[in-house]
Amino acid sequence: MRTIGNRIKEIRKKADLTQEEFARKADIPYATLLKIENDTVQNPTMTTLIKIAGALGIKIDDLINH
Repeated sequence: MRTIGNRIKEIRKKADLTQEEFARKADIPYATLLKIENDTVQNPTMTTLIKIAGALGIKIDDLINH
């Protein structure tokens, strides 16, 4: 099963962004992004998901429902 973290990592890599670049673009702490992508945090807050989806140019549903 693909996790939200896997999905974020996949889309981030397709956008050719490093984790550090993406964390800045999404305005979230680098450590938070690492924890989400590594599935240490499996249920990020809605605020964080909104920031991530916005930075990726996708809807939150695209993160959650895939």
